[in-house]
Amino acid sequence: MVTITLAAAGVLVLTFGFVVGASITDGLIDAKTESAKAAVLTSTHYAQDELLNTNPDDVLAIADLQSIITDLENRERVRVAILPEGEALATPPGQPHIPTEVRQAVRQLGFMSQRIELRVDGEEKLYLLFGRQLELSWGQAQIYYLYDLDDVIAQANLVGRNLAITGTALVLLLGLLVYVVTRMVVQPVRVAARTAQRLSNGLLDQRMHVTGEDELAALAASFNHMAENLQRHIQRLEDMSRLQRRFTSDVSHELRTPLTTVRMAADLLFNAREQFDDPAVARSAELLQAELDRFESLLADLLEISRFDAGFAALEAEAANLGSLTQRVVDALAPVAERAGVTVDVHVPPDPVVAEVDVRRVERILRNLLGNAIEHAEGKPVQVRLAARDGAVAITVRDHGVGLKPGDEKNVFNRFWRADPSRARKTGGTGLGLAISAEDAKLHGGWLEAWGSPGQGAQFRLTLPAKAGSRLTSSPLSLIPTDFRPPEDSGEPEQAGTTEPAIVGDGGRGDA
Repeated sequence: MVTITLAAAGVLVLTFGFVVGASITDGLIDAKTESAKAAVLTSTHYAQDELLNTNPDDVLAIADLQSIITDLENRERVRVAILPEGEALATPPGQPHIPTEVRQAVRQLGFMSQRIELRVDGEEKLYLLFGRQLELSWGQAQIYYLYDLDDVIAQANLVGRNLAITGTALVLLLGLLVYVVTRMVVQPVRVAARTAQRLSNGLLDQRMHVTGEDELAALAASFNHMAENLQRHIQRLEDMSRLQRRFTSDVSHELRTPLTTVRMAADLLFNAREQFDDPAVARSAELLQAELDRFESLLADLLEISRFDAGFAALEAEAANLGSLTQRVVDALAPVAERAGVTVDVHVPPDPVVAEVDVRRVERILRNLLGNAIEHAEGKPVQVRLAARDGAVAITVRDHGVGLKPGDEKNVFNRFWRADPSRARKTGGTGLGLAISAEDAKLHGGWLEAWGSPGQGAQFRLTLPAKAGSRLTSSPLSLIPTDFRPPEDSGEPEQAGTTEPAIVGDGGRGDA
């Protein structure tokens, strides 16, 4: 605001000063012209009378002419030039040089005045020139009066300097006034911005100082009221979250002791199921064993989630060949894929893909992704791809099953979320697998993203930095599969996911 005001005021004052200065200069010269014109007319009559008395045959005519010029200059205090025409009188030496076009104009008009720059006595100046044609009995002559305009120019310069000083002072004063007013308005906004930044950094007790009763004071009061409400709600949410995390951790730990006892009894029943006469009892022992396995898995996942919530999860990174690691996970799940009638195609580069990762956590991510893909593949092939580029490695798991509805990729990493809660399950899951996988990816500084289209399957992409602690900027593999064909009526690919880096854990299926 100060810069704009100074620039606008400067242009305005400069324009005003130029116009006023030019107007004052013209006014001074016009006044000088009017005052000198009357004196010139009177003086020319005197000069004409004197020239009429000059004898052109007298050898002293030039001296007489010089005497007349000197007398006129003393009377009018101006420079005078008399230029006889023809050979009647000779021109006295030292006369100012009058341009030919001026002499012709005087000859035609008889009398004229104008501003002109002439070199007189070796110095070029601006003069107010009056010229008149004289008709004498013995011939013609021209008389010129040259009024020096130095005093007029000095007055105009003085006015210009005063205008410049006044204008500069006015502009500076206006700039100072705008600065003060702008600062009064901007300062509370800056304070609000700093306070809001501190609030966003977690300093919830920050408040603005309220002074006065103007609009800015109302803004500060409203801001403080908003901050108090935010602090109260955030504190309540933090208390609830802390209680929830504590409840989850306590329940997970407390259930382990009775679970161990139940596990021992269930193992005895399961090992002796063939001795039971009633087949229903034997089947019950098998179901009990399976549900206990699932219950133990759920407790393990709950404990892992509680460690992430409490911030106790630590990354144990080491250099590992991701190609061998991926193949190991595929081999481990081969029996599950065989029972589901699903073939798993693995595409890894021929050269080793080495990255600094926590092997246990990456294996867990891949088990969850691959197990989820096998369960939803509906007997169709599952593709696993591995690639590395520009300091990043990526693994995609693609199935051609039921796919995801628009928006499901935003919920799939939520805890206990299912795309279809009513469908029958082939492989048991805790509903926490992908949520834990998302946390594992975030712990590596990587991304875990999902894409899906109804009836065309889904694809999950894990992107990790090749070197622990590095920052990712892109992924070697696209999130949208190359074999995806958009619906014919849309004409564009269906963007259930995104090829750009997304918030880790913000898309996919969450019931692994």
